[in-house]
Amino acid sequence: MTASSAHPLKADLLLLFATLLAAAGWVFSKESLAGLPPLQFVGTRFLLAGVVLVAFSWAQLRVLDRDAFGRAALVGVFFAAAMALWIMGLQHASHVGEGAFIASLGIVLVPVFARFFFGEHPPTSTWVALPVALAGFGCLSLAHGFRVEPGQWFFFAAALIFAFLFNLNSRVVRGIPVLALSAIQVLVVGVLILPASMLFETWPDTVATPILFWLFASAIIATTLRFLVQLHGQSLTTPSHAAIILMLEPMWTALVAAWWFGETMSGIQFVGCALISLALVLSRWSWIRGALKAMF
Repeated sequence: MTASSAHPLKADLLLLFATLLAAAGWVFSKESLAGLPPLQFVGTRFLLAGVVLVAFSWAQLRVLDRDAFGRAALVGVFFAAAMALWIMGLQHASHVGEGAFIASLGIVLVPVFARFFFGEHPPTSTWVALPVALAGFGCLSLAHGFRVEPGQWFFFAAALIFAFLFNLNSRVVRGIPVLALSAIQVLVVGVLILPASMLFETWPDTVATPILFWLFASAIIATTLRFLVQLHGQSLTTPSHAAIILMLEPMWTALVAAWWFGETMSGIQFVGCALISLALVLSRWSWIRGALKAMF
């Protein structure tokens, strides 16, 4: 019996918990921005989380050679760019749930980037999902009077880099232990973004205790714990099955934001998010079909 078939329920529960932690991270981050500049917050969050992940992955890190470190750090640079855009999107976002669906467009764009940057030939479902996703994004922009808000642009730009980043993770850093890879990439985000914050932002003289609570919750719960839970869950199942469950993140985020911030969606916003959800399913249809066949 393989590891992927031995603990299917445990894997599903862990991955589901990881998506809930990720959704909670959107709330933690938005609350933190009430008292911290965006780059200072995300840089500090990832620096703290990176230090903790290094402690957990020290045995793996010790045996990595210089080339592996370099490749992991290179991908971390793109991760830092994506997170900088993401936090700017959250800073300007008028609707957190909507932003989560826009950011999830990166999943749909992964095979598109694989085609144009790496010469792969994605399945037909990719080209079916793409116009559906763009129609969903169009509906979300129409919700604000035929214009795209700054937060939406930032989230969309972050999605583009995430799509490229996912491709790099499956090629450039192949063979590097995932926990060590996560530790390096998370740490690189903090190391790169904090100096940028010092240059371009004015740091507050004092930070209120509630803001510090949200900051530490973002670093320890929504980043460190989320990565550890997600990586463990992924080790117990197949990548395709894990990807299907992880697609639930924007839906959980919208529900959590509706509960915590009292967000509601207009009809056109709901249609836009529904279309993006449909695009996510279509883009992974071969995986979903395989998972359904395995279940029944």
